[in-house]
Amino acid sequence: MDRKKLANLLFPRIKDTPDDLEARYPKRNLPDGAMVTRLGPSPTGFIHLGNLYSALADERLAHRSGGVCFLRIEDTDDKREVEGAVPALLSALHYFGIDFDEGVGANGETGAYGPYYQSARKDIYQCYVKHLVAQGKAYPCFMSEEEIADIRASQEQNKENPGIYGTYAKHRDLSFDDVVSRIGEGEEFVIRLRSEGDDQRYFTVTDAIRGELSMPENVQDVVILKKTGLPTYHFAHVVDDHLMRTTHVVRGEEWMASLPIHVQLFEALGWELPVYCHNTVLMKIDEESGQKRKLSKRRDPELSLEYYQKEGYVPEAVREYLMTILNSDYEEWRTANPDEPLESFDFSAEKMGSSGTLFDLDKLNDVSKNVLARMTAGDILSFMLQWAAEYQPALCSLLTANEDKLVRIFDIDRDGPKPRKDLVYGRQIFEFISYFFDDHFMIRDDFPAECSPKDCKEILRRYLAGYDPGDDNSAWFGKIRTLAGDLGYAVKPKDHKKNPELYKGHVGHVSNVIRIALTGRSASPDLWTIQQIMGADAVKRRIAEAHGLFD
Repeated sequence: MDRKKLANLLFPRIKDTPDDLEARYPKRNLPDGAMVTRLGPSPTGFIHLGNLYSALADERLAHRSGGVCFLRIEDTDDKREVEGAVPALLSALHYFGIDFDEGVGANGETGAYGPYYQSARKDIYQCYVKHLVAQGKAYPCFMSEEEIADIRASQEQNKENPGIYGTYAKHRDLSFDDVVSRIGEGEEFVIRLRSEGDDQRYFTVTDAIRGELSMPENVQDVVILKKTGLPTYHFAHVVDDHLMRTTHVVRGEEWMASLPIHVQLFEALGWELPVYCHNTVLMKIDEESGQKRKLSKRRDPELSLEYYQKEGYVPEAVREYLMTILNSDYEEWRTANPDEPLESFDFSAEKMGSSGTLFDLDKLNDVSKNVLARMTAGDILSFMLQWAAEYQPALCSLLTANEDKLVRIFDIDRDGPKPRKDLVYGRQIFEFISYFFDDHFMIRDDFPAECSPKDCKEILRRYLAGYDPGDDNSAWFGKIRTLAGDLGYAVKPKDHKKNPELYKGHVGHVSNVIRIALTGRSASPDLWTIQQIMGADAVKRRIAEAHGLFD
């Protein structure tokens, strides 16, 4: 058969040649060792933690090497596409500090290697498919879905590998006249790769994360161009990664099974392979079974990036946490460099894990505490205002009306060598400080059991009688110690511990009666400072109201 004649029959509209496209998309002018990475999500509308996990790896590899990171939208499956998915993706990634050097952006596409929407690259793909047909490396297949289903049923019955290969590739050697006749009768067709693979032969590639991988060659005549004229994922990513000059492909380990197809396609087109970096799936410990399992869209709300935005996690905290699971020595580096920006860390693919990565929300919360402890009170306020405006509008006016007060609240115990670490994320932060605002105040904890209701009432009466907002911390606590001693409580906790039979309790129990009356909680930051922020009128009112509880 005249393969070039067949190629022209199938693709009469395609005039560009591979040489034309090579000239249009030349090799990038970058320093030696510079990496070119890409994120290639599908616009399905669900922006998940895995997107950010991969995007952060892409961004760090590219920028630590002086390279380029770009965003490509893989939208060749229009059945899964969701309207508004791309702007939502861009917004979410930007929120978490991921911006791209080129590709799809909020204001359109930038860069010399576009279009960056795969659906707009149809002619590019067809140029290379035409080229493969002309070389006898691809062919049209007219098999119907029913025929393919029958083949699969037969293969299952005979316990054979499923797929179109060998004798099952019925249209591999159709004559030119037969192709013309079928097209003339309006039969639809796909284009399949003519595989020359042998599953008894193995190929070897070096994965930047996993090291040397050896796998059997692909024997399947896989579809590379669908009936719609758009490519399959397999073919599109190969063409795009070559023309966009991608050097490193970071993707999930679930794509390792497709590696034989991708290697074969690169070889068929005569192109050099990019470096593959197959990262791990994000896992969690299942609460019921205690076993590791993959994070699930249905079962795990924390898989969605929107979860962290609504809860009010500082973006830097999420990035910091992901770095701890992306590179094995990041935590050690952070401990040694507490004030350095994340970007100073020497990120590398070789330090990425090769087995299931455990996502731990409790660990994220610990990281978030450390990040917030390094922030200024003003920065925390700015974040809280932005978060509330977007996700808690009912709180926004309250926070905005109390900016000076909030700075003082966030500043409590922050300047010492060991700043407090009790702020975690927006929703929790407001819950934690809500007692400062009368409309949100409630007594949540029980008064100390060591203090009888009668004693609680007397403690509050005496405290109110002797309260002076002008007292410094020392004078204030001195009054509480005197009050405690007068009522039969140890002035020093250690005295109560040594001789518990001599005392009702100790000064800590007495001060906790006051603490609960003022904050509703048995634990809080420095109580003297809290009162200074509340103001004398609020302190007196709350003590009086708590006193009334024991009537």
